[in-house]
Amino acid sequence: MKTYLKADLMLLLVTLFWGTSCLLTKVGLGGIQEFNLIALRFIIAFSLSAVVFRKNIRQADRKTVKYAAVLSLILFAVFVFFTFGVNMTTVSNAGFLTCLAGVFIPIISLTVLKQKQEAKVLISICIAFLGIVLLTVNERLTFNLGDFLCTLCSLAFAVHIIVMGKLTLEVDSVALGVIQLGFVGIYGLLFSFLFEDPMLPATGQSWLIVAALSIFCTGIAFIAQTIAQRYTTPVHTGLIFSLEPVFTAVSAYLFADEQLPLKGYIGGLLMIVSVILIEVDFKSLIKRDRINPIPPN
Repeated sequence: MKTYLKADLMLLLVTLFWGTSCLLTKVGLGGIQEFNLIALRFIIAFSLSAVVFRKNIRQADRKTVKYAAVLSLILFAVFVFFTFGVNMTTVSNAGFLTCLAGVFIPIISLTVLKQKQEAKVLISICIAFLGIVLLTVNERLTFNLGDFLCTLCSLAFAVHIIVMGKLTLEVDSVALGVIQLGFVGIYGLLFSFLFEDPMLPATGQSWLIVAALSIFCTGIAFIAQTIAQRYTTPVHTGLIFSLEPVFTAVSAYLFADEQLPLKGYIGGLLMIVSVILIEVDFKSLIKRDRINPIPPN
C-alpha cells in the first residue's frame, strides 16, 4: 500500500474518532461535570502523548513551554465551548457546527489580518452561513445556546490554528502540541476545583467513555494526525476532516436515535460543501489534468 494512502487512511480514522467524540461527550456528561471531564480527558491524553514523544518533551526549551501555555489557553476555550455546547444541543448539530474552523479562518484573515481572499472563499462563507441558519434556527426564529457555544468552539479553534501556525515555526511542533495538552488538563482541573466538585468516574461506563475520549479522540488522534500529515497533502487532509460531521450524524442516528428535519440535513450538507470548496484548489486540479491528461484505454 502506498505511503500517501496509508496516511489518508490514518486521517480517516482520526476523523472517525473525532466524529464520535460529540456523542461520547454527551453521554459522559451524564455522570461527570464539564470541567472535570476536560481535566480527565487532557491529563490522560497528555500522559499517553508524553510517553510516545518523550524525546521531544525532554528537549523542549523554555520558549516551547511558554508558547504551549499561551496556545493551551485558546485550546482550553475551544473545549469549554465544545463541552458545554454539546451538553445543551443535539449531537448532530454539535458535529456540524464544530467543523466550521476552516470557514472562520479566512474570515479572520480578511477582517483582522487584512489579507485578501479569493472569490470562492467569500462564496463558501455565504454557503456556510446559509447552512448554519437551516441547521440551527427553529420555527420561532430562535438560536439555541448550545448551538451558539458550538459555533464559538469553531471560532476559537480557528484562532488556535492561526496562532499555532505562527508559533510552531519557532519551536519543535511536536513538543509544543503535546505540552499544550498538559496545560489544558491543568486548567480543566483548576476550574473544576473552583466551580465543581471534581471526582473520578463512578461507573465502568463512565471510565470507558473518559478512556475513549482521552486515548482515541485526543491522544491517538493527535499522534496519528501529526504522523500522517507528513505524508499527505493539505487538500487531502482538509477533505478527509470535512467528513467529521457525517460520522457524527451517523453515530447520533445509530446510538442516540437523533434525526434532523429535512432542512437540518440540507443545512449540514451546505456546511460540508462550504468546507470542501475552501479546501480544494480547483485551479491547480484543472491545470494538473491539462498537463497530465488521463491516457485513453
